[in-house]
Amino acid sequence: MSSGIEADVVLDAAVVLSLGMNRVLGRGAGLAGRGAEALAALAEGRAEARAAALAEVETQERALREVVERNARIAALAETGAKIGAEVALPERLQPAERSAEELTAWCAATDPVLDEAERHLSEHLAAQVTTQIFTAPAEGLRADARRSAPPPPPEDDVRANLERIMTRLLPDVAESERRAVAEAAGLLAGIGTAEEAEGVLQEVRLRIQAANRRTEERREEERRRAAERDAAEQAEAERRYVLDSITTAFEDMGYEVQAGFETLTAEDGTVTLTKGGWPDHSVRMRVDDAAHVRASMVRERPAESEDDRRVDVEREREWCEAFEAARGRLADAGIRSDVAWRLEPGVRELPVSAGPGQTRGRAGQRERHRERHK
Repeated sequence: MSSGIEADVVLDAAVVLSLGMNRVLGRGAGLAGRGAEALAALAEGRAEARAAALAEVETQERALREVVERNARIAALAETGAKIGAEVALPERLQPAERSAEELTAWCAATDPVLDEAERHLSEHLAAQVTTQIFTAPAEGLRADARRSAPPPPPEDDVRANLERIMTRLLPDVAESERRAVAEAAGLLAGIGTAEEAEGVLQEVRLRIQAANRRTEERREEERRRAAERDAAEQAEAERRYVLDSITTAFEDMGYEVQAGFETLTAEDGTVTLTKGGWPDHSVRMRVDDAAHVRASMVRERPAESEDDRRVDVEREREWCEAFEAARGRLADAGIRSDVAWRLEPGVRELPVSAGPGQTRGRAGQRERHRERHK
């Protein structure tokens, strides 16, 4: 063992999935339900029970994510309807808490056709809206003009029906600029004089709709990509905080004081200090990087001045080594596996001196946090 330690950390699948569910449900970063059962089965070596519990966690997590996707689509369709002035029947967004995976999956299956119908209705509304704008005022080009020698224009009803049919292909959530470009092309129908001219304009409308839809799909995909990145970042932070909280719990339960306030840790500040009442001159600086690496080393609060100081240093290092091994066992019970990648044996090097004064936190505060965890 060593006073200088680097360990690689891997979270159990039950922890990872449960943290994801907790974020979706807006809960704290604690484990509950089948996730906790999977960890208990792992600790007890009950492979079959663990596999069953983990399978249930995976099913529940997938169902929750499916609900989140439908809720987002409901919100997007409602926003589109408001933008184009269309009333559309939409289901209420589902609050998935306390519902089984079967209930969530059934709701998604029942909701999908309703959302498809709502999107179709919005496209039809938009098509009728644009068509009405074009054909409301008398259109010289859509009426026979006896003074012209050119072939008569096609019947207005046919042109209108063709335009409306083509316009229903336009996705309802295209950007306003895309919608205007399509409408401008469709507006050329007001000046056509022949069937060939009408078909040429309708073809231009088709091309602009295809381009608008392509860019809309690209925008949707980009939004999904950004959402996935945000989700991954939030998951990574949840996993990192879980490791930090578990380390805090493990060492506080063994009588250490964890200083530097886990409550205010950010992604850029993952360093904490461990002290004990009987350690007036020593502390351990520990850092968790990305919930994947733990680095720790013992330091002195003042320089060693005698051989007796150095003897105490080695004793403290050995004590810390034993505590770290005990903490690894506690972390394993919490679903955090750690593999030591590097270590320095006690007494091999002189302990470094802390760069600044040690921070303190009252034991009353530590005891209060301990009581809160065990309520």
